[in-house]
Amino acid sequence: MTTAVVTDTAAYLTPEQIEKYNITVLPVTVILDGKPYKETEELDLDTFYDYLKNEKELPTTSQVSMGQIEEAYDKLVDSGVDKIISIHLSSGITSFMDNLRMFCKSYTRAKVFPVDSLAASAGEANLCLLAGALVAEGKEAEEIVPKLEELRSTTDVYFAVDDLKHLMRTGRLSNRSAVIGNLLNIKPLLTFNKEGKIIAIGKERTMKHCLRLMLLELQKNLEQVDYKVHATVIDANNDVLSEAWVDELHETFPGVRVTVSHLGPSISVHTGEKTMGILWSRDWQTMI
Repeated sequence: MTTAVVTDTAAYLTPEQIEKYNITVLPVTVILDGKPYKETEELDLDTFYDYLKNEKELPTTSQVSMGQIEEAYDKLVDSGVDKIISIHLSSGITSFMDNLRMFCKSYTRAKVFPVDSLAASAGEANLCLLAGALVAEGKEAEEIVPKLEELRSTTDVYFAVDDLKHLMRTGRLSNRSAVIGNLLNIKPLLTFNKEGKIIAIGKERTMKHCLRLMLLELQKNLEQVDYKVHATVIDANNDVLSEAWVDELHETFPGVRVTVSHLGPSISVHTGEKTMGILWSRDWQTMI
């Protein structure tokens, strides 16, 4: 029995991670001025953020097609794979998972295990990395998926956008009334709810205040759990602030493993540039 892991570019895995765990990554399509680009393959960050700043027509995205999925699955089957763990962007912000589940009912060449990350970026990536590591250890898909669900259940994420217009324009903010009416000079504090939808939970004047609240939430979490925690600082073209947040986490919580994830076009289309966040969960490295 051979198991493979499939995901999409919204996980923002590094090339090293993809190679180490032999993960198949399918590109989300980003559309600029009517022209489609495959994320990471055909669109670099500088080009995307320059477009976001200067063009009047805001970019959009197109989810991975079932044709792309079938082609990727067939290629894996032809190489000897008979089980596929397919981990993707939250069903709360895209219809992709619903389409994938329907497709899998008719796909007979391999047994497919669709996994809804209920998140994006590092939340999706951590599931992929745990799955890849367990596959490398020789574990079967039936053993791996419950561990992914366990890891997912420990995940919390808080993030703040520099400009709310992108989330509102693309319809990715579920409770937009929570922040409408006071959009000037605020940094809306957002999270994913249990259904994987983005909701606003507060308004702050500065990113510094947002960080303070995120650290308080992380402190509460650390006081309640008995496992090692892994935290990821997430940024959208905001390297300097990202480094400062990493330093703050190291100093405040020396027992927490800290990594960084940089958002690319398919997520930044919705969040905008300069978004900052922190995601934490049980350290997946302790679950192997």
